[in-house]
Amino acid sequence: MFAEAPLCVCVCVCVCVCVCVGLFTLLLMLLEWTRPGLPSPLRPICDLRVLKHFIEEARDAQAAMLTCKEGCGLPEPVTVPQTKVDFSIWERKNALEQAQEVQSGLWLLNQAIGSLRASVTNTALQSHIDNSLINIFRIGKVLRSLDIQECNPPAGGVSGGEETWRVSSASELLQVHVNFLRGKLQLLL
Repeated sequence: MFAEAPLCVCVCVCVCVCVCVGLFTLLLMLLEWTRPGLPSPLRPICDLRVLKHFIEEARDAQAAMLTCKEGCGLPEPVTVPQTKVDFSIWERKNALEQAQEVQSGLWLLNQAIGSLRASVTNTALQSHIDNSLINIFRIGKVLRSLDIQECNPPAGGVSGGEETWRVSSASELLQVHVNFLRGKLQLLL
């Protein structure tokens, strides 16, 4: 009877070791999937939740502008991208032309919103404008992550033409920002 006891203990120990090794392996696999040290790559913005977030923040800035009474105007008119889209013309453009149009529009918005930021004295509105500028930068990063080539504007900037127009109020500028994100940027992505 005692001869069988060591064999039984040995089998129990082996089973426990196998279970522990299995659980340890499972734990390592779970930790590998949730490892916090590795940055996750940007999800393609084709998942429109990212774009929706940028649009919501642009709308928040627009709403804050509408409630602003003092210290929230543009010092002079600024050039902004045209937000109207003729779908037949847009569809005839190749991907590079569409990307260039969106990139130059983002550049114009960055310049115009930067000009607004410099003139605004209302602190509540400043944080919304700062978010808008940061989001334009983030959109550029997302476009680069999708291998959409960055386009540099001409040395003199983008001249006024059929693809641009001028706005003289901050509320118009922020409306253009929202419409551009909802229009041309969304079509590109």
